[in-house]
Amino acid sequence: MATRVFLVRHGATVLSAEDRYAGSVDAALSDEGRAQARGLGARLAGEPIVSVYASPMSRAMETAALIVANRGLDVVPVPEIRETDHGHWEAKTREEIRASFPDEYARWERDPFTFAPSNGETGLHVLARALPAFLTIVDRHPDSVVLVVSHKATIRLVIGELLGVELRGYRDRLDMSPCGLSILDVKAGAEARLVLFNDVSHYATVPGPTGKRLSPWWA
Repeated sequence: MATRVFLVRHGATVLSAEDRYAGSVDAALSDEGRAQARGLGARLAGEPIVSVYASPMSRAMETAALIVANRGLDVVPVPEIRETDHGHWEAKTREEIRASFPDEYARWERDPFTFAPSNGETGLHVLARALPAFLTIVDRHPDSVVLVVSHKATIRLVIGELLGVELRGYRDRLDMSPCGLSILDVKAGAEARLVLFNDVSHYATVPGPTGKRLSPWWA
């Protein structure tokens, strides 16, 4: 028996629009982000979702609530699937970080999986807490459909690990748009099949340019 997981990044926030790092900062959804979530809710209206889980950050909790509005489902917070804590980079723009911490930024660009900004988390730390929580959700709902709302890096790390992607390059190889929908069918034992990845057809025909969302390698 497989569990179908609708795995969604939260909608756009004011900080994401400004290209600011907001892992541990509790940035609220923007009006654009709320519209994205409502659009996804309309798209998934006919899907038999039985349970809803989200990072406890307000942007993820609100996204989840808007997607399942009027279904009578509570959103269960799961702290382990929160976003990467970027330490002293939090709320700063990419350009501010590059100017203030050039050596640190260069090391992180080369290997965000095993290196972290001062007082921040590596991708390995994030995966170590997020993947077991994700698999617990799957085990809790065999042969059912669940919604999980999380964050950009966390989702890419979980999907990358399940699919065998080399995770030192996860930021270059996997994109993730605001309110992007991915679908995974997952069996016990962490066997997973990716059915859909980062789809935004509920609010855009074609995803926008990747330059601001991925590492500068793509610029």
